[in-house]
Amino acid sequence: MFDPRAEAMSADERSALQEQRLRDLVDRLLAVDGMQGRRLRAAGVTGGADVSLADLAALPTTTKSDLWETYPFGMLAVPREDVAAVHGSSGTGGRPTLVGYTRADLDLWAEVVARSLGCAGARAGTVVHNAYGYGLFTGGVGFHLGGIRMGATVIPMSGGMTQRQLTLIEDLRPEVLTCTPSYAVTLGEAARATGTDVSSLRAGIFGAEPWSEAMRAQIESSLPVKALDVYGLSEVIGPGVATECIEAQSGLHVNEDHFIVECVDPSSGAPVADGQPGELVFTTPTKEALPLLRYRSGDIASLTRGTCACGRTLVRMSKVLGRRDDMLVVRGVNVYPSEVESVLLAREGLAPHYQLVVDRRAAATELIVCCEASDGAEQHRDAIVYGLHERLGLRADVRVLAPGTVPRQEVGKAVRVVTWTEGEPPIPGL
Repeated sequence: MFDPRAEAMSADERSALQEQRLRDLVDRLLAVDGMQGRRLRAAGVTGGADVSLADLAALPTTTKSDLWETYPFGMLAVPREDVAAVHGSSGTGGRPTLVGYTRADLDLWAEVVARSLGCAGARAGTVVHNAYGYGLFTGGVGFHLGGIRMGATVIPMSGGMTQRQLTLIEDLRPEVLTCTPSYAVTLGEAARATGTDVSSLRAGIFGAEPWSEAMRAQIESSLPVKALDVYGLSEVIGPGVATECIEAQSGLHVNEDHFIVECVDPSSGAPVADGQPGELVFTTPTKEALPLLRYRSGDIASLTRGTCACGRTLVRMSKVLGRRDDMLVVRGVNVYPSEVESVLLAREGLAPHYQLVVDRRAAATELIVCCEASDGAEQHRDAIVYGLHERLGLRADVRVLAPGTVPRQEVGKAVRVVTWTEGEPPIPGL
């Protein structure tokens, strides 16, 4: 572990720490007197002493809409001059989301990403090949900061230029690969096609996209790594919020000394029981520039408590099943893209590239599931149609296409879902 004192803390000690930090956060938000402070006052909260950890579920929430409405810096809790860096993303809703970081926030970010690297078995001197994109996107810079904090040797490759990536992996012999899961598949396929030696790799930390156990199997069959999931979002801090450990690969350890996590019903906002899927809600009591109280992430997952085989006592979140706002409703069936992925990638002989086309050209929405195989298209199609209906109750139009047809994404997140409302099809030949 990078920080055993924090990562293996007892439950009682952690709860006491969280409660004190929550009270400090409430006092800061009230003092700033911004949107969150005013909501606290409206809820009858006059100071941190008024709240306890047990009261958290009754406190007001914040959402992405709040960040949009106060764009770009309206929710800062520090003077703008104290902001040392700005990161963000286009956001799943299509509007930009910008987040300020003080120097202390950048130190915090480096610390929690160093913990992520520790989950992969990295230590001082470990060579880390960082193929996440740099820039406003938090992936590249986050893992760069964490690697430096750990004392690792960071290769700041960023995304794209696959052949150059492979050359550097072969020459510099990294042990840890960091990138999106879809790009890990691309690297594995390219390494196999070119005969590149990637045998130095031992672990990969793959995030920024929801991905399934079937995708894990695909990655681990094409690269000599244990594939670990990492979770983060710009609004909370970026990568480093939670990470799987190499020992168990069974749930992502949430750094809950810095990120207090809840799981709630997406519709009612009521807490759900451990082990049941719900929307993740995060409170960031130690962030300075943009601390958030009960931020509704929109991500659907479940929480599990107890000591892991690795010795960490942090709460574990499941893989993200999907987003509250990306759930597809097709002929009355609710389905997340990751559930379709699990059916596709379980089929031997299919390439790990797919795209879901939501066809809205007619009154009744249809789902076209596009995937690739080099042969046996009709056989694959029938099996996938059957699998989607049996496992998900979903009837879909399945197209098994020639290799290379589904668009690839070398930089940034893979585009798994597109909408077709008019004009030419998003994938040629549909």
